[in-house]
Amino acid sequence: MPAPAIHATGLRRAFGELVAVAGLDLEVAAGEIFGLVGPDGAGKTTTMRMLTGILPPSGGTAQVAGCDVVRDGERLREHIGYMSQRFGLYPDLTVAENIDFYADIYRVPARERAARTARLLAFSNLTPFRQRLAGNLSGGMKQKLGLACALIHTPKVLFLDEPTNGVDPVSRRDFWRILYQLVREGVTLFVSTAYLDEAERCNRLALLHEGTLLGLGTPAEVKAMMPGALLELRTSAPRRTAALLRARLPEVGVGLFGDRLHLAVRDVAGLEARVRALVAEGGFEFHSLRPVEPSLEDVFVAVLAERAPAA
Repeated sequence: MPAPAIHATGLRRAFGELVAVAGLDLEVAAGEIFGLVGPDGAGKTTTMRMLTGILPPSGGTAQVAGCDVVRDGERLREHIGYMSQRFGLYPDLTVAENIDFYADIYRVPARERAARTARLLAFSNLTPFRQRLAGNLSGGMKQKLGLACALIHTPKVLFLDEPTNGVDPVSRRDFWRILYQLVREGVTLFVSTAYLDEAERCNRLALLHEGTLLGLGTPAEVKAMMPGALLELRTSAPRRTAALLRARLPEVGVGLFGDRLHLAVRDVAGLEARVRALVAEGGFEFHSLRPVEPSLEDVFVAVLAERAPAA
């Protein structure tokens, strides 16, 4: 059985009294797309910085690409790529010059640079823009250039910290097409994201909240963590209906999704009659109430609600 690309045991990081990551256990298989999912402040970036050897852990151990992240820092950097939230592109350099700059940093042999650069430009659809200043690129193109720079030394494991944050939906889709191609070529991807719809693209994912692991598994396995059932409610006034139900049915988790409400419930029995009565009491029109499959966002909200009393 091949060794895992990433193996962490009891990984912990504290900043004074603040525990940013609290004893994380993770194992990522080679060639896998692994997603670290959670809101801002969940500990995603801190975890990634420890796994890339940038930030020493306060406790626990981690090996990435066969390298201990503390003892083998120099060797580790030869085998990984890291694209942070604020990846350091140089706006006054062209696309090709930025890639060449990172080739210098990673000590890519001169004889291999031209071929690697040409391949990465074609791979990211940036060939027509190779002489354009990085500062004049769109947000999506900057992300593609950042990815090309992180790949110039052909890493085994690629870390991407919220790589599509603030990027338009079309550019997000194009970016993920490139990531799928990388996986087909044997690269392991470790991706952090706050976009729960994007997390569905991962082979497996971990739900992280306040440095603690809430769940781990395939998207389907994580969805199976949903306590109780999920119902979709439609009324003539969804926002006001949500406020009313939250006030009168505190045991029901209420989420607003456009013109629909999602109700996370432990016991469905008798609920429809109660909801109908409250909607009528509020003076709204009742349209429908039906069971639906939970999204990852529904699961995340429901799991957090389950843990709230204990916290």
